[in-house]
Amino acid sequence: MDAPDDLPVAGTVVILRDGGDGLEVLLMRRPDRGSFAGGWVFPGGKVDEVDRRPGDSEIDDARRAGLREVAEEVGIEVAGLVPLSTWHPPVEVPTRIRTWFFLAQAPAAEPVPSPAEVEEIAWSSPAAALARHAAGEWTLFPPTWVTLHRLSTFADAASALAAAGAPVLFRTRVVERDGGRDFVWEQGTLDTRALPWRFVEA
Repeated sequence: MDAPDDLPVAGTVVILRDGGDGLEVLLMRRPDRGSFAGGWVFPGGKVDEVDRRPGDSEIDDARRAGLREVAEEVGIEVAGLVPLSTWHPPVEVPTRIRTWFFLAQAPAAEPVPSPAEVEEIAWSSPAAALARHAAGEWTLFPPTWVTLHRLSTFADAASALAAAGAPVLFRTRVVERDGGRDFVWEQGTLDTRALPWRFVEA
């Protein structure tokens, strides 16, 4: 059994569309301040009181937070969010937030970035985003990198959405080594019918 810490929760939405060369995702660059400063991330943010409903589960709250943040950050409304993964932070980091990742089909409306929260936006194939990170052009943090790597195996949005079954759980651990620290991820699955309760190692 796994009893997660009582942590703040966030919802992140990976918005998908079919481009000329296949699957594309919407990424946005954060300002050079605050959380994930300067990084390319998916829209999302912490659960606020407005996102909570009595009796609803953590994943329901995270879903509402993700929908709200998408509207606030990139000016579009999405629906039909499909759970993809959840990330548990290591105990060593000062700011700890458990984050749910969801997939969503892009609407017809074009995104419009919020000047206060977003420096720029881009539609990119997962492979192209990973290549820009490898070349030092973009900064991708581990949850974004891992998500893009998983999505790079799909040809289009429909296949990615159809393949998202039980959410994958990533628990981050810090391993002390000579000369520094390594961050490692234990990967398992969650049953969303009874959250939060069970971690099954993959």
